[in-house]
Amino acid sequence: MTVATAAKPASADAIAQEYLVFRLGEEEYGIDILKVQEIRGCDRLTRIPNSPEFISGVTNLRGVIVPIVDLRVRFNLPNPSHDDSTVVIVLNLNERVVGIVVDGVADVLSVAAEQIKPTPDVASVLSGRYLLGLGVLDTRMIILVNIEMLLSREEMALVDAVADAWAEPQKC
Repeated sequence: MTVATAAKPASADAIAQEYLVFRLGEEEYGIDILKVQEIRGCDRLTRIPNSPEFISGVTNLRGVIVPIVDLRVRFNLPNPSHDDSTVVIVLNLNERVVGIVVDGVADVLSVAAEQIKPTPDVASVLSGRYLLGLGVLDTRMIILVNIEMLLSREEMALVDAVADAWAEPQKC
């Protein structure tokens, strides 16, 4: 992983924020680096019956049952598939641990407030809920995601219920 910093005036140092940049398909997305706990390979998941399609399953991470959300499915991107560069980014979201499946991690970027542009009006109302804007760095454009808003309150409650149900020993 490389760390890149876009040129910015000295006064912007105080308001620059670091983002972990990951790939989904051909696009690059960024999330607040402070939400990231770790990056892991795609381990074996236990699929949960009757769970939403975007929840790939759960995994046991050092005794913690972690629900895994496939962002390609969540973002309605075509042909979600896994290969050698597919990873799970483990996040701490409001005292919850959640994993997200992405196509790969690119780098960490420092983005100043003046480099963040609003999302275009063509973005759907739903996506406007979890998009912070577009980070524009020279010829590169990063879609900045408010990862805490990615799941609705109801969906997060479902994720919690899945994790809680599988944290207890399963019986026959």
